[in-house]
Amino acid sequence: MTEDPIVFEVDTSEAGQRLDRILAGRFPEVSRSQVQRAFAAEQVTVDGQPRPKSYKPLEGCTVSLTPFQVTSLDAQPEDIPLSIIYEDEHLLVVNKAPNMVVHPAPGHPGGTLVNALLHHNKALADTGDPLRPGIVHRLDKETSGLLVVARSAEAHRTLAAQLKDRTLGRIYLALSWGDWREPEGILRGNLGRHLRDRQRQAVLPRGGREAATRYKVIEELSFVQLCQVQLETGRTHQIRVHFAHHGHPVVGDPLYGDDRRGRNVRPVDRQAAARLVAAAPRQLLHAAELHLLHPADGKLMEFQAPLPDDFTHALDQLRKDLGRDSTPA
Repeated sequence: MTEDPIVFEVDTSEAGQRLDRILAGRFPEVSRSQVQRAFAAEQVTVDGQPRPKSYKPLEGCTVSLTPFQVTSLDAQPEDIPLSIIYEDEHLLVVNKAPNMVVHPAPGHPGGTLVNALLHHNKALADTGDPLRPGIVHRLDKETSGLLVVARSAEAHRTLAAQLKDRTLGRIYLALSWGDWREPEGILRGNLGRHLRDRQRQAVLPRGGREAATRYKVIEELSFVQLCQVQLETGRTHQIRVHFAHHGHPVVGDPLYGDDRRGRNVRPVDRQAAARLVAAAPRQLLHAAELHLLHPADGKLMEFQAPLPDDFTHALDQLRKDLGRDSTPA
């Protein structure tokens, strides 16, 4: 049963402390594991915005903790196929399939990458967040591609630090609507929760978190462009939001304006555009390259993952309609 939220204001003695420490001090009867699961399920908010456990609220901020499902969610091992690119005693790199959720959450209690990872290696259960054991960074459900997983607490700490200081780098491929005015550049705009639709992120006129996305057009395909994308920051839905905000939503992305495609398509290309939409069962966004420093010896490691079949099929259909040979991206 859903319980009423626990709501309180941050007092002078708590201001500037980590949010998880504030909760631990106020509610010593709640276990550390329960608090971590509340954060994983985005059940802790500050002034209405879900915040990570490391967030440091100011005096007077309103904190809300909703105990719903804090104890009922549990990541269990499940025999789900995995595409493992690399594995050793410290880490593994997986090529996540499209339409796979990364970790359990309300609405997705099972069938996730974490469930598959726990079946592959039960020791991950002792690494990091109980609902996200070993997870260093995430990919959206529909986004495919490379993701690194820590196999020890020390590896998790080291890789998380690399993610923060950007020595852990990711390069994506995205198919976007429209003809970019500049073939390469950096998209900027602070990101935060949409002011009206709480399921979406948005570029905010005030507040939000700084975000920068570097893009480069690598293949021009009439009314769409294949872009190489590199994250300068790692915000929720960052590529999708920045691309849509600048008038070039990712093909197959209904959440951030894929229905705007008509503005960028000439009447002569409408049938080809319709066939592309039919061939794109999801947002065509793929984490194609990953580089990091090995947490044990600091050696540079680089990984690549080819485009999945659905992305390749959509590109092949488009190139055929445009009278081009099918070439790998």
